[in-house]
Amino acid sequence: MLIGDVARRSGVSARMLRHYDSLGLVRPTGRTVSGYREYSGEDIRRIFHVESLRSLGLSLREVARALDDPGFRPSELVDDLVHQTRERIAAETALLTRLRRIGSAEPADWADVLQTVALLHALGSESAGKRQRAALSSGEDVPVPVDALVEAALNEADTNVAGALRWAVAQSGDAALDLLAEGLASPLAEVRDRAVRSIAEIEHERATALLQDALASSDTVVRRHAALALGARGVLGAGVGGGPGAADAVPTLVDMIVEGVSDVDAADALSTLAGSRPAMADRIAATLVGRLPHGPEGAPARRRLTQALADIPGGAASQALARLTHDEDPAVALTATYIRTLREAR
Repeated sequence: MLIGDVARRSGVSARMLRHYDSLGLVRPTGRTVSGYREYSGEDIRRIFHVESLRSLGLSLREVARALDDPGFRPSELVDDLVHQTRERIAAETALLTRLRRIGSAEPADWADVLQTVALLHALGSESAGKRQRAALSSGEDVPVPVDALVEAALNEADTNVAGALRWAVAQSGDAALDLLAEGLASPLAEVRDRAVRSIAEIEHERATALLQDALASSDTVVRRHAALALGARGVLGAGVGGGPGAADAVPTLVDMIVEGVSDVDAADALSTLAGSRPAMADRIAATLVGRLPHGPEGAPARRRLTQALADIPGGAASQALARLTHDEDPAVALTATYIRTLREAR
C-alpha cells in the first residue's frame, strides 16, 4: 500500500509517515520499482500501535522504546504519565478557575483585568501582609470575586488576615452564603470554624437561618459560634417568636458559661435574648439555675452563672440571686448580694 493510501486509511498524514520513516519508527518494508514507499499489513499495524501509544502522552522516543526494547517495563512509565497528567489537569483547572473569577468581576477594560489578577495573586501570597491588604482593598476599584474571597477566608490561618477576609466576605452579603454553607459541611474542623465565623458577620436572613441550622452541628465549636451570633441578634427560636431551632442557642450559651469558654460573651448574648420578652427571661433564668453545681469544686462555675444572672430581668432571676446570697462560697454569696443591691436600686 502506497503512502497516500496509508495516510487516507490511517488518518496519519503523509508528512508524519515520512517523519516516522526518518526516525526509524515505522519504516515501510518495500519500495515500488519507481522508488515509492510501500507499506505492508504489518507496517500498518505498527502505525496504529504508534498512534495508540502517542495518545497516552508518550513521546516518539518513548514509543520507539516501548515497541522495540524487549526488556521495557511499562508500569513505571505509566505511573509517571499519570503523575504528569494529574499535574497538567490541576494546572488547567486552576487556570479555568482564575479565568472564571476574572469574568465574574465583569472587567470594563484590560486595566481592570490586570488589577483583578494582581488581587488574586495577592490573596494567594505567602506574605500575610499582602493577603491582608488584598482583603481590605476588596471592592475599592475592582471587586475581588466572591468565590476567591470565600476560598481565602476558609483557608486562612493567620488571625489578622482571617479577620480582614471575614470583613471582605461580609461586604458581599448573601452572595457568599452558598459557598460558606459548603464550608460548614467540610470534613475539616478548622474550615467549619472559619465558615461559621464568616456567616456570623453577615447580616442577612439566610445567614441567620444557616446559623440556626449550625446549632444542630456535631462540632462543638460551630455550635458555640452560632449560638453567640444568634444571641447577639436577639433571635429567640421556635415557640417564642424566633426562627426554627433558635431556642437551642440557650443551652449552648449556658454550657459555655459553665465551662468558662467565652463566658462573658455568652452571658451578653443571653442578656440580649432575655431582654426581648419576659417569657424568654424566665426560661433563661431557669436554665442557668438548673446548671448550678454543688460543692466547693463547683464554686467557679457558680460564680460565672451568678454573674450571668445579673442581666437577666424578671422574678425568676431575682429569686435565684436571693438564694445565692447564702451560698457556701463567700465569693458567690458576695457577688449575688452585690447584684441584688444593684437590681433593687434600678
